[in-house]
Amino acid sequence: MAMKVLIAPDSFKGSLTAVEVALAIEAGVRKALPDAVIERVPIADGGEGTVHALVTATGGRIVERRVTGPLGEPVDAFFGILGDQKTAVVEMAAASGLPLVPVDRRDPMITTTRGTGELIVAALDEGCQEVIVGIGGSATNDGGAGMAQALGVSLKDKDGHEIGPGGGALIHTRSVDMRGLDKRVAQTKFVVACDVDNPLVGPKGASAVYGPQKGATPQQVEMLDQSLRHFAGVVMESLGVDVADLPGAGAAGGLGGGLVAFLGASLEPGIRIVLDAVRFHERVQGADLVITGEGAIDDQTAYGKVPVGVARAAKEFGVPVVAVGGAVSTSARNLYDQGIDAVFSCTLRPMSLEEAFVETNAALEFLGEQIIRMMRLGR
Repeated sequence: MAMKVLIAPDSFKGSLTAVEVALAIEAGVRKALPDAVIERVPIADGGEGTVHALVTATGGRIVERRVTGPLGEPVDAFFGILGDQKTAVVEMAAASGLPLVPVDRRDPMITTTRGTGELIVAALDEGCQEVIVGIGGSATNDGGAGMAQALGVSLKDKDGHEIGPGGGALIHTRSVDMRGLDKRVAQTKFVVACDVDNPLVGPKGASAVYGPQKGATPQQVEMLDQSLRHFAGVVMESLGVDVADLPGAGAAGGLGGGLVAFLGASLEPGIRIVLDAVRFHERVQGADLVITGEGAIDDQTAYGKVPVGVARAAKEFGVPVVAVGGAVSTSARNLYDQGIDAVFSCTLRPMSLEEAFVETNAALEFLGEQIIRMMRLGR
């Protein structure tokens, strides 16, 4: 009987997408075992690459839309519709992400999540009944206010005027009016792929932890935290939803909390959402080997990252798991207790980071072949 190999990696950020990683490993496996039954299942954890991983794994499609960018200027963004034609996947970074803002213009006092809301509206226009929102990589700190306004929520100041964009405007919020909310929201399930547990406010909140990387000065961090705290108070008073201390509410500058408050979303680990969406538990059954990986395998890998999520799922069926990475820390041996049986680096000689990026594809192909050759030796 032909050997069945499941290839389920994350992207190698800065180098290859998850799809490209899987293709490179497959090419190596084929060299050692031409008749192998190989299934590629690109995986992500809710951050960058989630849309393309899920669309590829389910036979879905990409939908492109021009939306409002973080600075209020138009940007070309996208979302995915999975193979079931009922589930949409939105990466907030595609519309409201930090890379969309030039370094010298980064200012979470004014950046908005409106474009993310516009992508959600576009998904509803496509008839989707479930929307998965990945919320990594944001340029924003507006508590999801812009997203909510794009969906018809009215946020008014003391004079009855709609508040402006950005985290700095939240302090002026006096009321939340949900009457204009898109009626389709009530018939739609919203799930947030979230792998951080930061609350909305406080020393571990959205502003303090993530504000500086988005361009906030120490003084602005304090102002943003006060604005989010005030905003959470108005939301609580108006909607009866308390998001100030909710674990995960601080993700993406408070977008996690906003999605819960305004759309009734649930916050769930990103890797679990993705594994469920690609039916990983079904596909891994009967496999002889799973090959997974990510760009850096280190101390952080154990905390909700793709290799460990894949390994835990595979171990439910007793399938051996090998992980490959661009950079592998000696702390990777701690992953053996998480279901990973062996770890390999595709950095095959001393080289610069730039050289490693260029040679990743060939190195992964080489590793794919070596992994199969080692397995055949063991047999």
